[in-house]
Amino acid sequence: MEKFFYVARNNLGEKVQGTIDAAGQDEALGQLQAKELIVLSVVVTAKDSPHEFNAAAATKMPFKVKHYGISNDDLVLFCRQLATLLGAGVTILKSLDIIALQVSSHKLQNVIKDTQRDMEAGLSLHEAMGKHPAVFSDLWVNLVESGEASGNLAMVLGRLAVYLERVAAFKKKVISALIYPAILFVAGTGALLFLTVKIIPTFAELFKGFNVKMPPLTQALIIISIFLRKFGVAIFILIIVGGFLLRRALQTKTGRLALEQIEFRLPVFGEFFRSLVVERFSSEMSTLVESGVPLLYSLDISEHSVSNLTMAGIIRTIKEEVREGKPLNRSIEASGFFEPLVIQMVAIGEEIGELSQMFKKINTFYQEYIETFLGRFTTMFEPFMLIFFGLVIGVMVIGMFLPIFQIAQVGGG
Repeated sequence: MEKFFYVARNNLGEKVQGTIDAAGQDEALGQLQAKELIVLSVVVTAKDSPHEFNAAAATKMPFKVKHYGISNDDLVLFCRQLATLLGAGVTILKSLDIIALQVSSHKLQNVIKDTQRDMEAGLSLHEAMGKHPAVFSDLWVNLVESGEASGNLAMVLGRLAVYLERVAAFKKKVISALIYPAILFVAGTGALLFLTVKIIPTFAELFKGFNVKMPPLTQALIIISIFLRKFGVAIFILIIVGGFLLRRALQTKTGRLALEQIEFRLPVFGEFFRSLVVERFSSEMSTLVESGVPLLYSLDISEHSVSNLTMAGIIRTIKEEVREGKPLNRSIEASGFFEPLVIQMVAIGEEIGELSQMFKKINTFYQEYIETFLGRFTTMFEPFMLIFFGLVIGVMVIGMFLPIFQIAQVGGG
């Protein structure tokens, strides 16, 4: 066990310091966080030095900034800490000051300090956040505005933190499910290129010394190998240029809309892409409506925050119809984009006054569907790719050994 000196702030924002016994720094942090302290610094005390020396060192050594960019985890932690401090009665400015001392992102630290200065100059929190659209999305700004207007900012931020944590966890599941198929595909493609560019030319040079006619399969493999070795660099450059031009095209509205239409019409995967869009929409709507944001305002925020242009257009149409007095479920049904399940659950939510809970149930359903789809896809993808690459490599090996069999027959004869 070691003795650690810590500097922290309690729920009232007051600085506290002292010593704690723990097996390591992580354990010390865990003990302090269990006491609902916001840790500013933890350093091990020297065995033969007084605590005062370490206290001074600790006070001057807050947690170092670990990275420059702002990750989703940084935003989740910031939102959760701000909600906790405001819920404990700490003022907004003091809360921002406390969080700025321990945030691990240099860029987010600067944004928080800018937000503090803007608020000191007379801006509200949502107005100050709105000056940093690259960090705080429309969803952030409008939820904070709703919380400020209703006087329930801590509660709204708590719901926003739950939403961000749910989205982050879901993204990690999706990415984790796709990593293995991607690795398998890259490894298989690399093996094929190695055989084609390195191994086949070696066999081709060997066969030149024998007066044997090459089988058609061997000839085809040698031609492919020669072509790749001769034009491989040009093909690679064309792929890079083509990818760059495609990316530029997809940055335009026309290009993105065309790609989305192709995605939605794909066999098997079309429903998957549609589910991804509906999952995001239902997740945002449940958070907005539950936080007290009016329905039309919630639809407007969702329209501007959704990344899919097709969905943004559908939401815009739904919003206009709702503004004219049409029920939400009828507008959703008229769009032709949503499944009957969504329409029925929204209708029930409107009828019983629990629209946010219905959107939450819809979101849970689509998350489970997407996770199941990805699980089945990865389960089927692995044997398919193994069989595919196995067959291709097998054909290449046979093509290279057929002339050897012919040479052996000629030699034996």
